[in-house]
Amino acid sequence: MNRRLPGALSALAMACFVLASPAVQAAPDAGLLAAAEKAQPAVIDNLKDMVLIESGSLDVDGLMKMADVVEGRLKSTGFKIERRKATAGAGTDIVIGTLKGTGKRKIMLQAHMDTVYPAGILGTQPYKVDGNRIYGPGIADDKGGIAVMLAALKILGEAGWRDYDTLTVLFNPDEEVGSVGSGELIATLADQHDVVLSFEPTAAKSVAKGEALLLGAAGIATATLDVKGRAAHAGAAPELGRNALYELAYQMLQTKDVPKETPGATLNWTVASANGPLNQITAKAQALGDIRITQPGAEKKLEAALRSKIDSGKLIPDTETILKVEVGRPAFLAGEKGAALAAKAQAIYKEIDRDLALAPMTGGGTDAGFAGRSGKATVLESFGLAGFGYHAKDEYIEVDSIVPRLYLVTRLLTEIGKQ
Repeated sequence: MNRRLPGALSALAMACFVLASPAVQAAPDAGLLAAAEKAQPAVIDNLKDMVLIESGSLDVDGLMKMADVVEGRLKSTGFKIERRKATAGAGTDIVIGTLKGTGKRKIMLQAHMDTVYPAGILGTQPYKVDGNRIYGPGIADDKGGIAVMLAALKILGEAGWRDYDTLTVLFNPDEEVGSVGSGELIATLADQHDVVLSFEPTAAKSVAKGEALLLGAAGIATATLDVKGRAAHAGAAPELGRNALYELAYQMLQTKDVPKETPGATLNWTVASANGPLNQITAKAQALGDIRITQPGAEKKLEAALRSKIDSGKLIPDTETILKVEVGRPAFLAGEKGAALAAKAQAIYKEIDRDLALAPMTGGGTDAGFAGRSGKATVLESFGLAGFGYHAKDEYIEVDSIVPRLYLVTRLLTEIGKQ
């Protein structure tokens, strides 16, 4: 679900629309457009091959097969390949491809190989084609992005494009579980590049008016409340106990509105648990909360406000409530540099008589957050295919988004190379 962008970035987004509306529309690059049209059947074949590989975030065999597929495609385009083990999670391979050119810019492209779906999902959600839609688990998020990236690199390679110093491609196996074993590597590599393009999907026409690029995505953190009470016999001497479950419920209710006074952060308590036998006053209870961050540093302000509220009072005497806030994926904010690059992308879409929207903010996390964490690189998100149904039933992509997205990526890369 999209959220409103903070004021400064919203102004940048509006500026982009103005900048990207030239008085005279440029003609399309006939060679790249023809190559994109020619490549569409191969993109569809590649999508089918990848969708038929089940690659949930904990599916080691499937993720290794995906790594083999992308490695083979990159090698055929001349890339030197390195495979590194993710440092956490299932510990499968991160695939990194590098190619040296003759230009000045260092460019990085990234996408993820894992999906959210369990093993056996193809039995109930098979690959299928229905008019302009192709269905399959993970086809939009993010195998469509992989297919676009690989096809664009092939088009540019065959055209002899080498207007870059270094071209780096990264495919990670754990984005859907927070990039726990690859996020730091993404951040490190991104800092060594001038521009990073990330290939998450864009929304289908049934959901949004038109295809888009993303200027912002929420960071993700987890809040944990641990309450310690005192056990006692629930029937014979309950007054001797200190009910941790009651105190947990009180603290969850007491803190639920705190985020309303913390700009750039939201919190929803989503999981609660307590251990112990039925006939015992609960001694320990825990709650987990989902935090979304849309402004840098907002999680620290939220944590401080939560602690203040917890310290302000309790329901059950002699209980102790411990709060912990852990940041996972950082927020992504394109900033001025990203907005300027998005304006170029809009102008490129105009060349083929299509509009490109700029989505200001989404509540879902993205690896663009890691890539843009330091602010060194210019980062832009959502170069994948148009689709919907991510993380749900009947995920699909729209076939008529393939050629425009291929044209966008190839043209934008050539423009970046000229800078």
